[in-house]
Amino acid sequence: MAGQMRIGVTGAHGMLGTHVRAYLYGRPDVELRAASRTTFDGDALTSFVDGCDVILHLAGMNRGDDAVVAATNVALTSQLIEALEASGSRAHILFSSSTHIERDTAYGQSKREAAALLAAWAARSGGRFTNVILPGVFGEGGRPFYNSVVSTFCHQLATGETPTPHADSPIEQIHAQEVARVFEQLIHSSTTGDVRVGGTAMTVFGLLETLSDMKALYEQHIIPDLREGIRRDLFNTYRSYLYPAHYPVALTLHTDPRGSLFEAIKSPNGGQSFLSTTHPGITRGNHYHTRKVERFLVTGGEAEIRLRHLFGTTVQTFRVSGDVPSYIDIPTLHTHNITNVGTSTLTTLFWTHELYDPAQPDTVAEPVERL
Repeated sequence: MAGQMRIGVTGAHGMLGTHVRAYLYGRPDVELRAASRTTFDGDALTSFVDGCDVILHLAGMNRGDDAVVAATNVALTSQLIEALEASGSRAHILFSSSTHIERDTAYGQSKREAAALLAAWAARSGGRFTNVILPGVFGEGGRPFYNSVVSTFCHQLATGETPTPHADSPIEQIHAQEVARVFEQLIHSSTTGDVRVGGTAMTVFGLLETLSDMKALYEQHIIPDLREGIRRDLFNTYRSYLYPAHYPVALTLHTDPRGSLFEAIKSPNGGQSFLSTTHPGITRGNHYHTRKVERFLVTGGEAEIRLRHLFGTTVQTFRVSGDVPSYIDIPTLHTHNITNVGTSTLTTLFWTHELYDPAQPDTVAEPVERL
């Protein structure tokens, strides 16, 4: 399609790669190509890079035996360069480096060496290279004990474990969706060279305290204060480890001779609420969000709420009824819908933690059931 920018993503199924693809997914001006580990076998990598205008090189190994980590990261980059040369590519390569390059570790050394190889390729080929130096990156879908201390703490808290960090070290963290926005800006500005991306400074103990407080509030059916972006991102990451087993959550119904009452939402965020009616057999939704905290609460009638990860195939179905008011807080990166499966009008309370902004709606159409 004329006018499309072809963007290839290596490490496409990793945590950062998944978020980057979700950020760019469905845009009419972007053709996405996803490379997994198997793409690095045989001639598949040359076919992958051929025709790409931009390649986000995110593939790599974070943890493991030092020698294996170093060798793997350099080897993946060397293979990418061989494919670029075989196809005659002059693409813009953006490499996800790390602030670990400032340390004397095998991982940091491998990132330095990989960046040097890519810079040399750009110099001799006429391509462009951006070395994107990132702090700690976290996000929904992160592997605990591998991707990030945030992932580890969130997993442990969600499963009832007690995290036991050994030292209150200073750390710097950034959410994967923020990284995706940085990549987009660098692509459109054609920025090259070293780019140091800033995150949010915190300490290990401070991070754990924040997440523990969020857990305690959420267990009381209270949405924590999310008015700062980093707090929203931490909360979204925490609750991603609760899905799907935690939902739906039944609310306490207070009944007396006058009728019944329940507390639908408790939060300091304000946000936006609306009440909808849906006729029998009608479905609403079929979209996903990358940052928004959204609650579905059926107050009357019978409904099925269906969810699917944007890049997954499994559809999770929740049956809910206004007779037993229960909420489902929709996880990010999951397309979702709600269908009236009863014989009467369905009434549903919808709530989001932020006011709707037509300039940045964070609502992307995508059917739950793929044809």
